[in-house]
Amino acid sequence: MTQPLLRRHIAAALLLAFLFSGSAEAQEECRQPEPVCAARGSVFAISGPGGIGSATRLSATELVTTRHLIADVTEVELFLESGERIKASVVASAYEADLILLSAPGLPAGPALDPADGPVRAPLFTVGADVSFGRIRAYDPGDILLAPADGHPFARLHHTAYGQPAHSGGALVGADGRLAGIVAAGGDGRFEAIPAAAIAELRQKSGADFSAASDEIGGAIRICMLNLDRHRADQTPLSDQEASALATSCSRSRNRQNMDLAAQVLGMKGRFDESIALFEAALEEDPNALNARMGLAVSYHLAARYEEEIPHLAFLMQHLPDDHQVLRLALQAGIWGGDRALAERAYERIETVNPQMLPVAKRFLENPPPRPKRR
Repeated sequence: MTQPLLRRHIAAALLLAFLFSGSAEAQEECRQPEPVCAARGSVFAISGPGGIGSATRLSATELVTTRHLIADVTEVELFLESGERIKASVVASAYEADLILLSAPGLPAGPALDPADGPVRAPLFTVGADVSFGRIRAYDPGDILLAPADGHPFARLHHTAYGQPAHSGGALVGADGRLAGIVAAGGDGRFEAIPAAAIAELRQKSGADFSAASDEIGGAIRICMLNLDRHRADQTPLSDQEASALATSCSRSRNRQNMDLAAQVLGMKGRFDESIALFEAALEEDPNALNARMGLAVSYHLAARYEEEIPHLAFLMQHLPDDHQVLRLALQAGIWGGDRALAERAYERIETVNPQMLPVAKRFLENPPPRPKRR
C-alpha cells in the first residue's frame, strides 16, 4: 500500500478507535421497527484505505463490506461499540463489483443477517456506523426509486433511505429486518445498494484460488483512489496522459462509483468528451443509475451538446420529477436543443415544486438567450 493510502488508513483507524471507545450504554434508543433495530447488532464500524465505513455480518465469522473501502489490503479492524477492536482477514475475490468478504474468527457471538430470499418491499432502512456518536444506528426509512435493471448483473437497487460515506458496507433492510442489500454509494437524496442476491455469486468467486484476480482489482482501486485524490486537490488542467490514466484506472477498478467520480473530475477539468464516455460506460453497466445519468446530463450541458442531453433529462424527469436541477437543465436544454415540449413540461413542474424559480424560468421560456457554443 502506498504512503498516502497508508496514512489515510491509519488516520481512519485512530478516529474510529477514539469514537468507539465508550460502552454499549451509548447505544441510542431506536425508533425504527424492532427487526430493524435488531439488525444493528449485525453491523460493525470498519476502517480501510477508502476511509471509514461499515461491515455487515452474514454468519458467525463471515462479514461483507464494499470493496472500495478495502482496496488492496489483506487485513482490517472492526470496531465494536464497547471499544474492543477485532481483526478481520480480507477474503480474496474475483467478483467484479463493489463487494468483498471478511473473515473474523475472533468475532463475538451475535446476530447475523442472511441475504433475503425474494424481494424486500419498501420502506427500506439503512443500518450503518454513526461516526459522530461512535455507534451503529438505524436511520429513518426511504422508498425504492428504481429496482435493479434486468439483464445487468452489476445493477444496483436505487432508493431514498438516508446514507452517508460511513454507511458504505452497512445493511439496507426492510421493516421485517430482512437484508435487501449492502449500502454502496449515493448522495443528494439518491442512494444505491448492491442487491443481497449478489452475495451468492460473491461467495462462489471468493477464496485462495482467486488471489491473482483479487490483487489486480485491489491494485486498480488503489491507483484510481490515488488519481482521484491527486486531481481533486488541485486546479490545474489535465494532460491527455493524466486524463487517460484516471479514466483507465477507475474503469479497471470494477466499481461504478469510482467511474462516476472519475467522470465528475474529468468534467470539472473541462474534459467533457472523456467525462461523457465514462458516464456512458457506467450506464451500460447500470442503466437505472440516477446519479450517473445526472452526471452525464450535466457534462452534456456544460459541453453545449443539448440534443444528446435531452433523452437523459426525459428519463430523469420521469423518475425525479421534483428535482430542481433536473427541471432547470430540462428547461434550458429543451429550448436550446429544439425540444420545446420538454421545456414546457419542466416549466409546468417548476410552477408546482419551486415557485421562487418561476419568474426566471418564465423569462427564459419567453425570451431565451442565444444558445451557448459547443465546447
